[in-house]
Amino acid sequence: MMNLPNRLTLGRLVLTVFFVAFLSSDTRWGDTIALLLFIIATLTDWLDGHLARRLNQITNFGRLMDPLADKILVAAALVCLIPSRIHHVGIPAWAVIIIISREFLITGLRQLAAGEGIILPADRLGKHKTAWQLITILFFLVLLAAGDCFGDDSRLLLSLGTHVGPVLIGMTILLTIYSGLAYLWKNRRLLQ
Repeated sequence: MMNLPNRLTLGRLVLTVFFVAFLSSDTRWGDTIALLLFIIATLTDWLDGHLARRLNQITNFGRLMDPLADKILVAAALVCLIPSRIHHVGIPAWAVIIIISREFLITGLRQLAAGEGIILPADRLGKHKTAWQLITILFFLVLLAAGDCFGDDSRLLLSLGTHVGPVLIGMTILLTIYSGLAYLWKNRRLLQ
């Protein structure tokens, strides 16, 4: 029987599908709806982990699907934000490739560890990396949603996108690379 935390995890996957559909569409208020869906999906990530620990309902399904659902949501958002409609302001493809590659690499390391009977939990640096990824994604989603309200030609939106966006992307890339290398170094015995 599927418990509540696992249902929330599956719900996050369903929300991701609708998030991508609205973000990719040209419907009125589509970007705003996508932003709201992303926020709800992100909150379910916190809630399913909290409930699983509190209710002592941690399952193998949850251990596998929760981080996978998170990675799918983040990767979907990053890919959808490559061709941003705000005067070419968005997350460059090279940055998205670095972020997604790091996630595949660490997931592969965790699979290798699982084959040895070792569970590699996320570390503090990885959580900071995830926070910066979410902040960066939310920033661009808010810009897109603001475009629904004020129009894509708003000087303020363009200024924010061209000045704040690259700083957030830079911080996210630095933390992504650093946390990935640190995680590999910390668990280097698995690679030998």
